Amino acid sequence: MNAVNLKKNPIGIFDSGVGGLSVLREIRRELPGEDLLYVADSGHAPYGDKSVQLIETRAIAIVEFLVSQNAKAIVVACNTATSAAIATLRAKFPVPIIAMEPAVKPAAAHTKSGVIGVLATSGTLASDNFAKLHNRFGADVKILIQACPGLVEQVEAGDLSGSKTRALIAQYVTPLLEQGADTLVLGCTHYPFLAALIHQIAGPTVAIIDPAAAIARELRRRLTSAKLLSVENRAGSERFWTSAAPDVTRPVIFKLWQMEVDVQSLPN
Repeated sequence: MNAVNLKKNPIGIFDSGVGGLSVLREIRRELPGEDLLYVADSGHAPYGDKSVQLIETRAIAIVEFLVSQNAKAIVVACNTATSAAIATLRAKFPVPIIAMEPAVKPAAAHTKSGVIGVLATSGTLASDNFAKLHNRFGADVKILIQACPGLVEQVEAGDLSGSKTRALIAQYVTPLLEQGADTLVLGCTHYPFLAALIHQIAGPTVAIIDPAAAIARELRRRLTSAKLLSVENRAGSERFWTSAAPDVTRPVIFKLWQMEVDVQSLPN
C-alpha cells in the first residue's frame, strides 16, 4: 500500500484498562482529523501486579489486533506495559510505536524545592526504564517514589471522588508532601482522572505533571517524520474494544470520555 493510502489508516492506542483514555483525549486534541482505535485490556487490569511475561504477552496480542485493523502507528498508553514490553514490540512490529514514561524530566525542571514525588504502579517503579530515569535525574533532585495499589481499580470502577478513593490518595500523597515534594508526577495513565482530587489533597502550591500532552505531540512528530500524518479535512472517529464485558466497561468509558460510545468485545 502506498504512503498516501497509509495516511488514511487509523492510529491504535491501548492500555491495561480505561486509563489510557487520558492519553486518547490529548491525541484527539492534537490530531482532530485522525481516526483512533482504543483497546482497554480491562479483563487483565491492573497490570501493575502482573508478571512481565504476562504483560508482554498481552501487549503483543493487542498490537497484533490493532495492526490487523490497519493501524499505521501504535501508542502504548500505559507506563507498566511500556516497561515490560516496549523493546519486544518495537522489534516485532514495523509500525511506529510511541511509548509512555513517567515525566521525571519535566518535573525535575519544574521543582523549586528540589523534591519531586512519583505516583505509579509497583511494576513501573520496579522497572529498568524507571531505574534509568532515576539515575539520570536523581543527582540533581530528590526523587520520592510511591506505589499506589488500588488506584487503578478505583478508576476502572469509575469511582473518581468517593471516600475510598480520597483515602487512598491521601495515604499516598501526604508522605510525599511531608518530605518536601512540590511537584507530583502522574506515572500511570489512570491517575489524570484523579487529578482534581489530588489537587484538593495536595493543595494549590503543588504542581501535578501529566505527560499525556507531550505523548500526543510526539505522536504528531513521528507521524510527520514517517509521512503518515492524515491530510483529511474532517473530524476523526474513535472505536473502542475491551477484554472485559463490554456492558461493564462501556459506562466507565462513557463517564471518562464524556460521550456515548459503542464498545466491542476484543477478540480472543
